[in-house]
Amino acid sequence: MPDTLILVISLLIILAGSELLTNSLEHLGDRLGLSTGITGSVFAAVATALPETLVPLVAIIGGGEGKRINEEIGIGAILGAPLMLTTLTFLLVGLMAMFRRGWRTAIEAEPSGLHRDLRFFLFAFLFALGALFVPHHQRWARALIASLMILIYAIYLWRTFAASRNLVKSGHATEADARLLITRLGLGDNMAGVLLQLALGLGFLIGGARGFVVGITRISESLGISALFLALIIVPFATELPEKMNSLIWIVRRRDTLAVGNITGALVFQSTLLPALGILLTAWEPRLDIKIAITITLAAGAWLLLLSQLRRLPALALVVNGIAYALYFSLLLHY
Repeated sequence: MPDTLILVISLLIILAGSELLTNSLEHLGDRLGLSTGITGSVFAAVATALPETLVPLVAIIGGGEGKRINEEIGIGAILGAPLMLTTLTFLLVGLMAMFRRGWRTAIEAEPSGLHRDLRFFLFAFLFALGALFVPHHQRWARALIASLMILIYAIYLWRTFAASRNLVKSGHATEADARLLITRLGLGDNMAGVLLQLALGLGFLIGGARGFVVGITRISESLGISALFLALIIVPFATELPEKMNSLIWIVRRRDTLAVGNITGALVFQSTLLPALGILLTAWEPRLDIKIAITITLAAGAWLLLLSQLRRLPALALVVNGIAYALYFSLLLHY
């Protein structure tokens, strides 16, 4: 099958999975009486982050004769995901909002959850930066940093769930605005149906993402792209970006809190648990390309936190995040 056809089919599968997943998560949050913060920042974020989480896990744990290359792929996938989310993904969300609502529009995400997610993300990612300068033989220090990063995510979950009840009372409850899609097949509109559709959506996303990775990998190999470039650019682009179609769908439906929470919740997840794995199991050295990736990610995240002080995200201002990605891409090409 031609590589381009693999990409097209995979993208269609991802789009179908995104539609199934967003619809089922809305119904799940509605039935459980959860806030949009939990539905977006925890359920949707973790669910859509699972497929790309497998890439660094398989690469790092795989080992073998190509251990060094596997570690590079794993580190690239770990760092490339939050870089992609803070830059290109927010650019696309901003462009979609401007396309649908006008260039002066702003993304109206629930402010307290947005602040919480971005603060936890930046705090945790600073640990990832600091760990670069801890010698590999000081395993106790690296284990301590990794443990702290895991603890940060646990505290984040506790804070998010603790805030849910007040958010529901203040009008930020998750509401399903369309019937459960799976009922069109004659299946029941109940919790079992919600969970079945959720599983189908995840299956579509995982299968589509894998196909997308295969297509991108074949094209990159035919073009003679290096493994390092593949890890830092192609893998996150192929695994992370397509699955954030959920956020674009929610922007179209004016579910801004769900759209942004899907991204920022994934940022917290991927700035704590996955870097902890990299710190423990790889060299995690202060190489120039790694420092550039972390620095630009932190800068883009700090810009988002600054914008969030306005209690809304001006869509036009998110063009800056796209410029940050272009800068990173340019620096990596010249590295």
